[in-house]
Amino acid sequence: MSNAYSLDLRKRVLKFLKSNDDKKAASKLFDVDRATVYRWIKQEKERGTLKPLQRKYAYRKIDYVELKKYIEAYPDQFLSEIAENFSVTLQAIFYALKKLKITRKKRPPSIKSGMKVKEKASLRS
Repeated sequence: MSNAYSLDLRKRVLKFLKSNDDKKAASKLFDVDRATVYRWIKQEKERGTLKPLQRKYAYRKIDYVELKKYIEAYPDQFLSEIAENFSVTLQAIFYALKKLKITRKKRPPSIKSGMKVKEKASLRS
């Protein structure tokens, strides 16, 4: 999404419109879309200001601190079980863990190499 137009530009466009009511000429002169000019006029009438709206805080359903504590307390839980506990989807837990740089459980190297030896032995017989 692109950035909002500056407050200074908005004021200059509306100042131009007070002396000249031609909205099409204002849009060409200031290189903004005509619909944008109409929006700014409506915004000034309704809200009394030309300031662009600020985005509210994006609420996160998963508390990362709580998730980290939960993982430390229950390291053997599956993602689906963690997701059920936090009442979110499995994908949400996956991305939250990825953001926290917590990787999935892996076998220790000694077990992996031990399994390879057993597999080779079973293939020979």
